[in-house]
Amino acid sequence: MAEVTPITATDVDTNDNVAHLQMLLDLSRQVAALDTLDAVLEKLVSVAVEQTGAERGSLFLNDAKRQELYSRIAHGVRSRDLRFGNSDGIAGTVFQSGSPEIIPDAYQDERFNKRIDLKTGFTTRSILCAPVRNTKREVIGVTQILNKKSGAFDENDLSLIEGITEQCAIALDARTMIEHMEDAQAREMEFLDIVADMTSDLDLTRLLQKVMKEAGRMLDAERSTLFLNDEKTNELFSHVGEGLNTSEIRLPNHLGIAGTVFTSGETVNIPHAYADLRFNPSFDKQTGFFTRSILCVPVVNKQGKVIGVTQALNKRGGPFTDEDESRLKAFTAQISIGLENAKLFDDVQSMQNYTDSMLQSMSNGVLTFNADGVIQTCNQACSTILRCEESDVVGQTADTLLGKDNAWLIDKIAQVEESRAGATSMDRELKFQTHQVSANVSVLPLSSGDGTSLGTMAMIEDISTEKRVKSTMSRYMDPDLADQLLSQSDEQALLGGQELTA
Repeated sequence: MAEVTPITATDVDTNDNVAHLQMLLDLSRQVAALDTLDAVLEKLVSVAVEQTGAERGSLFLNDAKRQELYSRIAHGVRSRDLRFGNSDGIAGTVFQSGSPEIIPDAYQDERFNKRIDLKTGFTTRSILCAPVRNTKREVIGVTQILNKKSGAFDENDLSLIEGITEQCAIALDARTMIEHMEDAQAREMEFLDIVADMTSDLDLTRLLQKVMKEAGRMLDAERSTLFLNDEKTNELFSHVGEGLNTSEIRLPNHLGIAGTVFTSGETVNIPHAYADLRFNPSFDKQTGFFTRSILCVPVVNKQGKVIGVTQALNKRGGPFTDEDESRLKAFTAQISIGLENAKLFDDVQSMQNYTDSMLQSMSNGVLTFNADGVIQTCNQACSTILRCEESDVVGQTADTLLGKDNAWLIDKIAQVEESRAGATSMDRELKFQTHQVSANVSVLPLSSGDGTSLGTMAMIEDISTEKRVKSTMSRYMDPDLADQLLSQSDEQALLGGQELTA
């Protein structure tokens, strides 16, 4: 009869270790094939819950900006959006100490945060919590396994959880880095979209409202405001404000945080507004708003002069960071460019309006032609002479408008365009389809400031009425006397006679 070799405890332990290592190896291979960080974390948590025989599990990562732990993945929980301070509860204790904890009875431990159970409707009995480390051995979160179904959590369970997270540290690091890069790229693209809007939109108020709204969103701030300096009153006034109920806020340009930044030209980042003596709480009383944190950046024009400030209030979840400061500075630089562009556009628009008003008020007709002979402008006096609307004239060529009957004027325009020297024709006839006009016509070249040809301008003085009056008067008096009468602005003085000395 063959001898039966008994199975010892050592053999069982060896088999368990082999199975454990095989599980970790398989998990490592599976995680390496996953594409997203969420998929990696979900795999880790599901395997940890399954291997420990627990009811639920969560993986909390640290949000360094807000100093909070948040449930990136929660196995068996409807809502993943759980956040709490990174020093609160059992999870916060493990994160801060970097040491694992096994809690056999959660409600008997004073560190246990009962609010999470109240929020989720789940009853926690036992807890296994272990730190999650990256490849640099830095604690970046915690894994928390709840309610072992059979028995209590032990050192084997703890060893298993630590092995799972450690085995996947490389994949965790890689996916975290990729996600951060993708987030940064997304933020940069959003910023570039705003810059594109600023270069294409010249409506200053609409533009700045759009920019300040986006600035508040990207900074995760409750309010964001642009203050510009009123040099006449030495006040900062709220040009636009995201989250403001009032239409305008005014304050002396040397008081408060905004005044300090305006006068110094230096950025100010204040985590606790009421602890800073420069903060003016009167506006909180006036608006009913409670200011916690402030980030304020000067607006500087291209001459290096401070013309205002941008201010963001109350970052959600904590104080403003260095990254927020850099981002608001970038926004503010674009705001300065937008202000310069809008001012330049307003100046050009004002000049154009002035030119248009001057043209429309002139008694002589004015036609302007570009270098190709296409009509660009036609004032009211010219429309009257031509007996047509300005819209019917603009866009036509000189040949089309003037036709063969006025070939002399077409030739004159071409000569001036070629020679760049003005020419005048006195008492010439202009013939159109339904009428004829006697006119004095001057054709002048148009040039830019650097001497580039812009086309030509024809000034048409309608003398048809004067010619008819002169013709009528010449029947009854000396033609020379008729000329004198028509050339005088005060005809009564001449008709009353002139005293001459012999």
